[in-house]
Amino acid sequence: MATFEELRSIAMALPQTTQVEGDPLFLVAGKQFVWTWRERVHPKKTKVPRPEVLAVRVPDQQDKAALISSDPTVFFTESHYDGYPIVLVRLPQIGLPALTEVVQDSWRCVAPPELTGTA
Repeated sequence: MATFEELRSIAMALPQTTQVEGDPLFLVAGKQFVWTWRERVHPKKTKVPRPEVLAVRVPDQQDKAALISSDPTVFFTESHYDGYPIVLVRLPQIGLPALTEVVQDSWRCVAPPELTGTA
């Protein structure tokens, strides 16, 4: 079981990462790579933040499908993210090594090439 503090420690260790105050929303170069999932509970009302569920970027649809099929108790999606390389992660269900890997991979998806060493 991973905690918000562990998530924060992993994310903030990555170069040029910032956090939006009071929210698990992490940015690199102004682009979000980890954020709180907001669930549409009622069609005509504002989405409800679910801090125990994170949205993270993945490289592509194949990676998204592989994560979901690897452990659907941890990784899932919803119709809002259909067609997008974003997977939802249940924070209380994920182990620390897996959380570290998905956060680092998500950061690499949006970080400028000069930060990732691919420039």
